[in-house]
Amino acid sequence: MNYFGKGAVLVLMLILAAQALEGRLQSCNPSGKIRGKKPPPGQCNQENDSDCCKQGKLYATYKCSPPVSGSTKAVLTINSFQKGGDGGGPSECDNQYHSDDTPVVALSTGWYSGGSRCLNNVTISGNGRSVTAMVVDECDSTMGCDEVHDYQPPCPNNIVDASKAVWKALGVPEGDWGGLDITWSDGRLQSCNPSGKIRGKKPPPGQCNQQNDSDCCKQGKLYTTYKCSPPISGSTKAVLTINSFQKGGDGGGPSECDNQYHSDDTPVVALSTGWYSGGSRCLNNVTISGNGRSVTAMVVDECDSTMGCDEDHDYQPPCPNNIVDASKAVWKALGVPEGDWGELDITWSDA
Repeated sequence: MNYFGKGAVLVLMLILAAQALEGRLQSCNPSGKIRGKKPPPGQCNQENDSDCCKQGKLYATYKCSPPVSGSTKAVLTINSFQKGGDGGGPSECDNQYHSDDTPVVALSTGWYSGGSRCLNNVTISGNGRSVTAMVVDECDSTMGCDEVHDYQPPCPNNIVDASKAVWKALGVPEGDWGGLDITWSDGRLQSCNPSGKIRGKKPPPGQCNQQNDSDCCKQGKLYTTYKCSPPISGSTKAVLTINSFQKGGDGGGPSECDNQYHSDDTPVVALSTGWYSGGSRCLNNVTISGNGRSVTAMVVDECDSTMGCDEDHDYQPPCPNNIVDASKAVWKALGVPEGDWGELDITWSDA
């Protein structure tokens, strides 16, 4: 895989400033570094000018990717997913190899989102054209420079790693294959269908904290699960719910993003699984609008739409796929009378 884009773009100062602001607000900070190891003889397939790890060089790792929107900026790279190609072993999603003539892609770890996009289609736009391709693998941003990763560096956090068929469909001359600025959109988000159902279990005595009138699972009841959320726009419709993120609150354990508790007086939220996007919005701000007011709050947790009715989820049902679960501070800032706290139709956007 070649991760280097080509060419330079000249833009007006106003556009540069806007892009700088966007990059800051949607920042995905490194999670660590790994030290490179020189590949043993015969390792590190460079079929598509893939980079090989250099002895002693430090490579940044990421557990997140930039937030997903209706048109997410990315860098298109090239990979062979067929047997013997520089993609290495079979694809993660289906344990299969895929022909270079099939439009398939791997996504950086944050966008791969634990496999929630596996075998779904994404639309890739670049070079004045668009193509639909199926997600079959992860471009691992968390690890690299070892045998499992063919002694290639960790993947950057903004990569769509594509088969030759994708590059051909975009009409890019073969001599220019390697790095291309693109946008991609998630076909999955355009129609967010249930991913399954789980059967409720009656909470054991002392389980299921109902501090904020939280629902508790009912024995035998079927609850719908989702791996996705409705599409994101500049003003995304959602339902605001209430949660306590402080120790002993109905939010349960520490928040997923930072392993910390947060006071009821701090404006923080959890987002449904699809919007949480594998943690790519962690510790970023969102703007919530409702009841004629707006408030900025920090994303600190996931409202899990994929699982529930077990000890880890305090025997509460799976989260619906359109929830912004907010601390009391958010409800106060929106000016909602305390007696009406619970559910409110809102819109939200990345701040």
